[in-house]
Amino acid sequence: MNDQPSKPELDHLGIAVPDLEQGLALWRDTLGLELTGIEEVPSEGVRVAVLQIGGTRIELLEPLNDESPVAKHLEKRGAGIHHVAVKVPDLEAAQQRLRDAGKPPLRDEARPGAGGARVNFLHPKHAGGVLLELTTGHGSHGD
Repeated sequence: MNDQPSKPELDHLGIAVPDLEQGLALWRDTLGLELTGIEEVPSEGVRVAVLQIGGTRIELLEPLNDESPVAKHLEKRGAGIHHVAVKVPDLEAAQQRLRDAGKPPLRDEARPGAGGARVNFLHPKHAGGVLLELTTGHGSHGD
């Protein structure tokens, strides 16, 4: 079965946290969201905890090192929403439409993301102040 949407849809919200266990204490333990997996994404310099909430997910993002974009986000802005991720039916076509509109993605090519997805980002200056992740979507997660 093809899980690609025919139109873009909300995939997840990425929330920067300095410590996954502290983040999980709220989202999993207090609010009762289901933890579907934790994984490292070296290409983005993060450890990710994926929590299911309705038909979408919340991804808690803990930096793996001080050079991680999430570490820089935490240093500048503190914990909180890092990005909004939109699943697109055709990542290459979406990236090209952005380039054609004068809003180039942050990278020339998509990179591996959590859950086996391919991802690229649009700078907040081109997206109304929001870091926008374009994604192919995610497979299943395991702890």
